[in-house]
Amino acid sequence: MEETRNLVLEIANRLYDLDAEVYRVLGSGLGRVFNASREESIRELTQIMKEHRTSHYLRSSLALIGNMARTIPERQERSRVMTEYNEIWKLIQKLPDRFGAVDILDETLAGLNQSFSQNSWKGRFSAGNHLVICIGRTYGSAGTDVGFNLADTLKINYYDTEIFAEVLKRLEAQQDHIRDRASFTNPQDLNQDPMAVEKPKGLKARIREFSRYHGLPKAEAVFFNQSELICDMARREDFVIMGRCADVILTNHQIPHVSIFVNAPFEVRVRRVMKQDNLDYKSARKFLKKVDHRHRSYYEFFTSRKWGDVVNYDLCINSASYGIEGSVQLIERLLLQK
Repeated sequence: MEETRNLVLEIANRLYDLDAEVYRVLGSGLGRVFNASREESIRELTQIMKEHRTSHYLRSSLALIGNMARTIPERQERSRVMTEYNEIWKLIQKLPDRFGAVDILDETLAGLNQSFSQNSWKGRFSAGNHLVICIGRTYGSAGTDVGFNLADTLKINYYDTEIFAEVLKRLEAQQDHIRDRASFTNPQDLNQDPMAVEKPKGLKARIREFSRYHGLPKAEAVFFNQSELICDMARREDFVIMGRCADVILTNHQIPHVSIFVNAPFEVRVRRVMKQDNLDYKSARKFLKKVDHRHRSYYEFFTSRKWGDVVNYDLCINSASYGIEGSVQLIERLLLQK
């Protein structure tokens, strides 16, 4: 127990220092991940690492710092900072309740695996194209862990909903980086269910929203804004992006990418959610059905495609057959053909 407490404290301090160092080296106006005082930030980080259900915040914080660090122009400085990043990641792997510690692997399904057959990319990518990997997933299938580990293995940027919201927030703070500052909405809107019934608004609120979103429904305005940002990012950098209908957005703009869907049998996902989120069987089933419905509604509302339909993806993975590490390796084998 004492050893774990010391490890948590070391990670918190080194993560805070790394964030400060990246900010110092870049001299960036985008701001730091941890804006509070050192004492307050360390306290928050240690608390997060004690509560496994909030570990996604730790993953997002680490990914944000890594994304910024990879933009350091001076090679030696970038290598020095990324070495520390990798060392911190190794320490996090030692945490007893680290994110991804609850694997999705089902031994029975894993025993049925066939060798992965390779197909050529038939010239999909050409010189100057960036490697963009779009991952859709069902909750509880460990798709987010697969995406984060894949990005870390490939040494490219990683964006999930929280990081994407943070990027939008930072862009909004830099008016000179966007053509129409008023078009960018509250990042928290990205998490809203577009099919949810909104509470009635007064006349002033409706007029204010009409002006702010140029007459569009709020959910649609948010979607168009994030679509523009995803396309812009795809023209500038390599990255892994979770959800956000990125596969359809890039297809519609004829931008090369790899689309992947990660799923697992419902009952396997239930067992993982019970262990990961400390829920009983009934609560886990109800929670999964609700999240699946929200993901399906969002995707199908904005794309007119069927969520999870195999014809829409380059690769569909039953993560229970491979586990987190095996799924990452499978995707790597696919990418070797690029």
